Amino acid sequence: MRNKINILGAILLFMVLAYSCVDDTTQLFNVEKPASIEQMEYLNEYDALKTYIDRSANPNFKLGAGVTVSDYIKQGLTYRAINSNFDRVTAGNAMKYASIVKDDGSMDFGQVVQFVTAAQAAGTEIYGHTLLWHAQQNKKYLNSLIADKEIEFDPDAKLDVEDKVTDFSTMTEFPFYVMEYKPDIVDGVLVSNYPGSWYQYFVVDGISTTPGKEYKVTAMIKASKEGAFNVQMGNWDAPFEKQMSVTTEWEEQSVTFNTLTTESSFVVFKPGTFDGEVQIQWVKVSHSEAPSVSFYVNQLENSEMLTGGSMDNFVVREKGKGDVPGVILEGEGPDGMNAIKINSVADPDNPWDTQFFIYTPNKVWEGGQKYRISFWYKASANASSETQCHGTPGAYMHWAMLPQNPQFTTEWQYYEATGSIPGEGAGMKSIAFNLNVNKDAVTYYFANIVWETEEKGNKIPLTPQEKADTLTYALDQWIEGMMTATDGYVLAWDVANEVVSGADTDGDGIYDLWSAENVSEEDAKNNFYWRDYLGDDFIRIAVESARKHGPDGLKLFINDYNLESDWDDNQKLKSLIKWIERWESDGVTVIDGIGTQMHVSCYMNPETQASKEEHVVKMFELMAATGKMVLVTELDMGVVDEDGVSVLTSDATEEHHKAMSDYYKFIVEKYLEIIPPSQQAGITHWCPTDSPASSSWRGGEPVGLWTEQFQTRKHAYAGFADGLSGK
Repeated sequence: MRNKINILGAILLFMVLAYSCVDDTTQLFNVEKPASIEQMEYLNEYDALKTYIDRSANPNFKLGAGVTVSDYIKQGLTYRAINSNFDRVTAGNAMKYASIVKDDGSMDFGQVVQFVTAAQAAGTEIYGHTLLWHAQQNKKYLNSLIADKEIEFDPDAKLDVEDKVTDFSTMTEFPFYVMEYKPDIVDGVLVSNYPGSWYQYFVVDGISTTPGKEYKVTAMIKASKEGAFNVQMGNWDAPFEKQMSVTTEWEEQSVTFNTLTTESSFVVFKPGTFDGEVQIQWVKVSHSEAPSVSFYVNQLENSEMLTGGSMDNFVVREKGKGDVPGVILEGEGPDGMNAIKINSVADPDNPWDTQFFIYTPNKVWEGGQKYRISFWYKASANASSETQCHGTPGAYMHWAMLPQNPQFTTEWQYYEATGSIPGEGAGMKSIAFNLNVNKDAVTYYFANIVWETEEKGNKIPLTPQEKADTLTYALDQWIEGMMTATDGYVLAWDVANEVVSGADTDGDGIYDLWSAENVSEEDAKNNFYWRDYLGDDFIRIAVESARKHGPDGLKLFINDYNLESDWDDNQKLKSLIKWIERWESDGVTVIDGIGTQMHVSCYMNPETQASKEEHVVKMFELMAATGKMVLVTELDMGVVDEDGVSVLTSDATEEHHKAMSDYYKFIVEKYLEIIPPSQQAGITHWCPTDSPASSSWRGGEPVGLWTEQFQTRKHAYAGFADGLSGK
């Protein structure tokens, strides 16, 4: 039977007997050592990790460590251990958007400045993580930037909107819960009289309210004498009071509340010790808002047909071919706009043998709904057309759609019309253009298509371009703030983190970029996907901003995980490389390197482990072939037993630890062997010590090169050092 060792207990004993937890101090004792301790005593002969790097052969290589900034800036044990073993540090969370940007958009870089100061004092470099990511964003602030905007009105033009009213003229009995005192209803009027002691009563209940909005309580009221009493609004957990005056004449009296914090409220009149008779005809709760106006909202995602944007709204059906999104013709539209073309056939059987569809897959149009449509159009010859209502493209519903069908000429023309969806088109999703009305073969062109719904309200949504402009500005402000705070000390950054998904929905052979449309409902709720507003080329915006505000010599990396994956034969990395080629195709954008996270596991199943190692090699080969800098940004390692179960630190055996040591050595050796020295940016170990059971990151797993709190080195330390030295 294999002898199982409780590694943590044995190593803690070894620490007491053999050496202290700080690498630059050694204590020797003449005691008889257990066999388990002797097996690990060789670790005491190792020097600090960074001393094993051959700087002459690998001049660009940096050995890094992930750190919790709040621990590092204390400049205690963590600070000393990290600085003595590593060239560079990466902040776990402190340099991310959500850690710095507040709900009002203000930015607090205080901890970042402390981090830079502490690293500078030790001569340790900082790797920046991260300028752009969909996770750990201040979504509340970002959404506020692109929220619907209030339409400005003359305050005197605002409307009084009734929320709830109690009209006592329709009642014969007091309708509310009685709080000791019950008013009378006399001839449709609520009547209350001083009962000889303090008293109160409900007048309105069950009001839907919005916290922070201003509400007005108005009563048609009179009393037997002039005076005033308190009016309470809110609920029992959060009541607010104002004083209302009364006279001896029937008058409307009002009080306003603008500090409500509840979503359901009541109104209570509190005459208290007012000893006159009070009569009330009705009580109304209302709020004021701007009058609604009509405006138009575009239902198409990429009206300008910009390269990189979705073309799902524009479907081409040519005779004998399947439906496809229109192919963008860059600069071939009017005034340099982009366009698409559709080729009709000669001698068609039907006018609909060739069709073009303006399609709103997520928008179902109602009969009678008002719309506005505009586009540019021309053809290779004069030609007529027909328009129809369809559901999905090809699902015919009605023979007529637009009020005037386009008449094509060989010159660009502008079409604009307003109208209502035909009753027979209720439920439609697309306008079909029949382009075989002419019997000759003709090429048709469309550009800058806008199809809008008429909406009414006192707020208007920002256009996609307004949202993009606003977020581009916000992103630039964030990056400028970070570059100012780090004051030129941080020379390498994840310009973007985790941008490529693991799915290819459009069948182009490249994994899609992450979007709120291709993640779980929970991820869409918690994350902010910049790409959804800035387009597939959002990376270019971040790179441009970093180059503008950053120091000379700045190196920018795209960082992602699962690049070493064997289940898809490194397809995620292959996709990322293709995306980088696309982003750099503008001749301006430069991405210096690729970062691979490598949150790996060592598998005790030999076949599984062999596959993992094979694809680590493939990953490094693919990365080396790009000619770009290669950085292992977040390397850590767990262990998985023969049954596929992750092993906790408390259950790890000597065999497990030695297997992990071998895998660390393999990874480091292969990096140095495959990646040319000119492309070596280095390796960062993400969590140098074992993860506590309470940690949110691989909690309770033996992921470190040291045990918790740098108490002792592990076999993994030796494997890592041997990989660096080539031993």
